[in-house]
Amino acid sequence: MSPESAVQRTLVILKPDAVQRGIAGEIIARFERRGLRIAALRLLKVERALAEEHYAVHKGKFFYEDLVKMISASPVVAFVLEGPNAIGVVRAMVGATRPHEAAPGTIRGDYALVGLRNLVHASDAPETAESEIALWFPDGVVSYTRDVERWMTEDKAPS
Repeated sequence: MSPESAVQRTLVILKPDAVQRGIAGEIIARFERRGLRIAALRLLKVERALAEEHYAVHKGKFFYEDLVKMISASPVVAFVLEGPNAIGVVRAMVGATRPHEAAPGTIRGDYALVGLRNLVHASDAPETAESEIALWFPDGVVSYTRDVERWMTEDKAPS
């Protein structure tokens, strides 16, 4: 596998608006169809302390309190995806943070309309992914392989 296709893990959170709208399964399916593997998955009601820790980087910004309140408003689906270039692949699939700027074909471009109702959080860098995964999945993730992966990720002719 080439360095640009190194296997990565990334955290994805389907926010309360995705859960309330009943599109969580559809969004997860998009990631699986792309070839990413689920390494951890949970449905939870986010307590304020977890929300504050997750959004600590934004503390002091005008939108911080709204972020904390939004993610705590209703259950979320948090999961870890794994695969070649997972962070970049997921970010591209999710689309621009502001839904009105998200391209058609992205999750936000297809399903979101306004600001805080942007459906999904996705880690933005390897260091962020590592710390977010540890925060949301302190017991770790599951490592496994699927036979089909060689048909999606091997960059060589079959032997």
